Amino acid sequence: MAIIDVHALTKTFSVKRKQVGLRGSLRAIVRPDLQRVEAVKGISFSLEPGELLAFIGPNGAGKSTTIKILTGILYPSGGEAQVLGLVPWRDRRQLAYRIGSVFGQKPQLWYHLPPIDTFHLFAKIYELEDRAFKQRMNFLIEAFDIRQLVETPVRKLSLGQRMRCEIAASLLHRPQVIFLDEPTIGLDVVAKQQIRDTIKLMHEQDGTTIFLTSHDAGDIESLCKRVIIVNHGAILYDDRLSTLKRRYLTRKEIDVRFAEALTDGFHHDGVDVLKVGTYGVKLQFDARVTPVDSVIQRLMSAHAVADINVSDPPLEEIIARIYQEPAHFENREANDD
Repeated sequence: MAIIDVHALTKTFSVKRKQVGLRGSLRAIVRPDLQRVEAVKGISFSLEPGELLAFIGPNGAGKSTTIKILTGILYPSGGEAQVLGLVPWRDRRQLAYRIGSVFGQKPQLWYHLPPIDTFHLFAKIYELEDRAFKQRMNFLIEAFDIRQLVETPVRKLSLGQRMRCEIAASLLHRPQVIFLDEPTIGLDVVAKQQIRDTIKLMHEQDGTTIFLTSHDAGDIESLCKRVIIVNHGAILYDDRLSTLKRRYLTRKEIDVRFAEALTDGFHHDGVDVLKVGTYGVKLQFDARVTPVDSVIQRLMSAHAVADINVSDPPLEEIIARIYQEPAHFENREANDD
């Protein structure tokens, strides 16, 4: 049975249209001109227990609106949705005991209090038995490596330290689903990796279903196996991350370091030379036209190779191309089907 089931979900907002000039401003006060904006346009999908989903798209695509509907914060304009068998906007109180949520730009920890005080407050809100709460809290403190932080007022924590405490707080009541909206936004590389590693640990330990939105390709590649791409409130793509990379990561990059210095420059047919150094080159090519093994064989037969690395372009490049060419993308999906 699906843990999240969404069918033809829509959300439309009425937004005041800005009036120009004094007369227009006075008219807007008496009779405001409202513009209807479709944030979510009839999307449908389902999520099985224990899945790791990346729900991604550009700013304004409808990601946060969808999460707010699924957590019961917003009412939809139309369609149906169930989370853990509950209708979020009707059964919000019941649902809150079984899900967790982290909004990267909207803290839930009390700013002037240490995180441990918020932990104890949440224990009361979620009606956790004292012994079970202490065991769970100690486990999360160790897992997120925050023992030195929980007694420090939140205002004195760095962003990365605060986010680790935020996610720990959202997991205290052992939620079956956790919604993570930009959990690593603004963090440095080390802090991002700590959070990713701990989220993976929570998934392995508890089988928690992860619903993630992020602009960081590292979050998506590290945590998720399935991707839904949305733009302008509609779903463009819903499939495994590996399928996305196989279909659309067609360009490869090769970094080569040679055992001897290049004396006559560098040229190979079928590849673009991105960078040339005394002892190395960086190449790019279309793997559909020029197979990877043929490029490597030619390199090794022509030069003594000390080191070689084959990589895909960043996931951001593929997603950007999908956003820029939605009609081409949809046609390609139809042809694949």
